Amino acid sequence: MGKRTNREKETERKSSLSGSSAMNLRQRKRYCYFCKENVNYIDYKNVAVLKKFVSDKGKIRPKRSTGNCVQHQKMIADAIKRSREVALMPYFRR
Repeated sequence: MGKRTNREKETERKSSLSGSSAMNLRQRKRYCYFCKENVNYIDYKNVAVLKKFVSDKGKIRPKRSTGNCVQHQKMIADAIKRSREVALMPYFRR
């Protein structure tokens, strides 16, 4: 027999992922850490907490990767920006 085409390979992959194995690949939902802890204000001086929400390159991580709600994600972004202004956190890392 001849070589398989890309289309045939894709259909094999899709059929092998159907059923319960496809459900196992789905990531579980992340919940907002600050809602769980009943936090009303995120302090810009608490650098240890803010570092969890900054990538290795110094960028603010998006809501989809942190699992935070919209209100707390905005508060985190504001707190990180404030802490950068007063030189508690770097703008970027090398």
